[in-house]
Order: sequence, then structure tokens, then C-alpha cells
Amino acid sequence: MSKSDPTVQPVPTSVVERVDAADVTLSNPKWAVVSLGSNLGNRLETLQGAVDALGDTPGLRVKAVSPVYETEPWGVEPGTQSSYYNAVVLIKTTLPPSSLLERGHAIEEAFERVRDERWGPRTIDVDIVSYQEVVSDDPLLTLPHPRAHERAFVLVPWYDVDPEAVVPGRGAVAELLAEVGRAGVEPRADLELRLPE
Repeated sequence: MSKSDPTVQPVPTSVVERVDAADVTLSNPKWAVVSLGSNLGNRLETLQGAVDALGDTPGLRVKAVSPVYETEPWGVEPGTQSSYYNAVVLIKTTLPPSSLLERGHAIEEAFERVRDERWGPRTIDVDIVSYQEVVSDDPLLTLPHPRAHERAFVLVPWYDVDPEAVVPGRGAVAELLAEVGRAGVEPRADLELRLPE
């Protein structure tokens, strides 16, 4: 999907631009990890659209995009939903976590994400998995993601883009992945996400 694709509505950046302009105190960018998942519509196109939208965000640079994996839905009866395409994006950003969360929600809204049921099907899921070494139990944005350490569909692609990664307060991604295992996380070598231009 190209940026000029007329079927894709651009994600508004006005909120992020205002926050970005106001946050001149954040002189050194922070590393963050974002998990993407889709099991409705054209899953690969939607994932690429989310990667591109992140890349279009002022104060944010996409540094790495993982391979695509196909996984069964989490927390629901087998066969009740389509499988997911999952990927992890490694970013550097001057946005604070709250603004990054707002941007993630804006991307979900642009792709018509519906939140009717917990663990329901979705066009796109944009989750902030970690932000630098921040540990926070803020109910609006718990960092790191409270279930990332036990989800192979997050750990496998995260390990791909950063084998030395650590889940703050939980341990090395490599060790967590060894405990959880790779069962149900199938590599899709025929599919590829590209870095934003």
C-alpha cells in the first residue's frame, strides 16, 4: 500500500504536532517497542499502513520492523476468529508515552478499530510494549505492557528486531521466550513489511 493510495485515509497528526512542539525539553530520543496485530480485512496492508502512519508521526522514527508472523487469536475459543498477522516495530521518539499512546489510538481509529468485546477481532491493534526502561502501573498506560512477557506473538518478533532486548522488571526477551516457547507463532516468509520511506 503506497502513501498515495486513495482508499486509505490519512491519520490525523495535529495532536501529536502540538505535543511535539511543546515538548522541546525532550532533547534525547527514547527507544520504544510497538506491537501490531490484525485479523480483519487485508491484514498485511493494514499492518503496513500502521507502520507508515508511525513513520509519518512528528518526533518519531521507525528504526526496525520485524518479520510477519501468523498466530491464533488470544483468549478465545479456537476457530471462532481468523488468525492474526503480528509484527513488532522498534522506534526512537521524543514523544512522551502519553502522546505515543494517543498516536496509537489515532492509528487504530483511522483503520476503524472496534472495541466491542475484549479480545474481539480487530482491523488493527497498536500496543506500546515498552518505553525505554520505564516501569509504570498507570491504568491508562501500564509499562511495560502487563502481558508482553507471556505472549509469544510479542516476544518472537521482538527478539527478531532486538535479540538483546529486556522487558523492564521481567527480564531478557531471550529468556522469557525460552520459557514461553514459539508454539503457535508461525513465520510468514512470503510476507514482508517495509520501513517507511
